[in-house]
Amino acid sequence: MSPKAHTANENNHPEAQVKTRLLLALWDLGEGKNEVNKSDLTGKVKRTGEKSGDYQSLYQLLEKEGAISIAKKKRVEKISLTEMGLDMLGDGLKKSEFEDEASGGARTVKALLKWIRHFDSAVSAPAAQVKSVMPAIGAYEVFKQVVLEIYDRLNRDYNFDNLVPIYRIRREMGERVSRDLFNKWLMEMQAKDIFQLMAGEVPDITPDKRQDSLVIPGGGLRYYAKR
Repeated sequence: MSPKAHTANENNHPEAQVKTRLLLALWDLGEGKNEVNKSDLTGKVKRTGEKSGDYQSLYQLLEKEGAISIAKKKRVEKISLTEMGLDMLGDGLKKSEFEDEASGGARTVKALLKWIRHFDSAVSAPAAQVKSVMPAIGAYEVFKQVVLEIYDRLNRDYNFDNLVPIYRIRREMGERVSRDLFNKWLMEMQAKDIFQLMAGEVPDITPDKRQDSLVIPGGGLRYYAKR
């Protein structure tokens, strides 16, 4: 996917996705606010078959839109992410179209997971503010990594003895993934022998806990996930 490709409607063309990928890489390299070398950023986002010059027009566009700031220091171009750019990044990550970009490279997935962990740990921020920038998850590989992190954290913090309630995982995931995709991808993790989804008794079971567990094909309920 070339960053130069585009159509009249930005929301439907690849350039919008590449812009989000570039902003995510900038946020990742600069730890949110620090300046980064333009050459380092280009090297991070450039994919096989692409040239550094392919991104020049994209840098110019993002600077014009106020998403990034470009300055030359000692003949080295430095790029930093603006507040507007941070907002644009949050909006771009929520769009389902970003799934193709997230599926296209391990570096993008790692940066996205870092973004998710950053806002998961931002407990001092208002809940509405964190929710507004939390990216939706539209790729199975990202979902798998996030679920495994949630599983390990819950198992460690609450001493679940490797039987983590599915409803707790679903609620930790929140609105980052739809209920249908959560069910589908959790079943896929079982099919790939990552999880064993188990029945059993749940102390103090309530209708909402049952609803947030998992109904498998055939109508059976699964309450626990085991690695």
